[in-house]
Amino acid sequence: MRETTTRFLTLALAAALSACASSGHRYQDRTMDFGALRTVAVMPFQNLSRDNLAGDRVRDVFANALLATEAVYVVPNGEVARALGKVGVPNATAPSAEEVVKLGQALKAEAILTGTVKEYGEVRSGTAVGNAISLSVQMQEAASGKIIWTGTTTKGGVTFSDRLFGGGGAPMNHLTEEAVDDLLNKLFK
Repeated sequence: MRETTTRFLTLALAAALSACASSGHRYQDRTMDFGALRTVAVMPFQNLSRDNLAGDRVRDVFANALLATEAVYVVPNGEVARALGKVGVPNATAPSAEEVVKLGQALKAEAILTGTVKEYGEVRSGTAVGNAISLSVQMQEAASGKIIWTGTTTKGGVTFSDRLFGGGGAPMNHLTEEAVDDLLNKLFK
């Protein structure tokens, strides 16, 4: 009986930990001197989720967290919007390499960051509900338009405790901050 209980608790703990784990990949150009970056611009994030404002929410959290690292200066969103209009970028969430070069010149930024919110909000597994966020961010060198860094992350989801006890999981803002922190850790790794 005791051995069965121990096995059950071990399996339950393993399932709970795997449900909370993040996933994601990272690419970093080994020839790029990231220490030379002083000013970056964060473009509006593409939103593939059901929440119409997810892209704006995640971009705001990402830009503020990046600025808070004090590693780089982040161009204010209003300046980015003005430059997008001036340069004439038709798709602000996915500028071409040529448009990145023009934006870099207009904003006096060494790098341009774009992002995609793939999932944001409630997810279901059977009758259980939890919150989740999945996003990817890429950085392009403003001098050439070349991709120099990418990162993806997923946080949240339906956990073991959500299945067992119910509940909606962690609040979205908390998960968003966790996902952004995970991406910034990948960037500064």
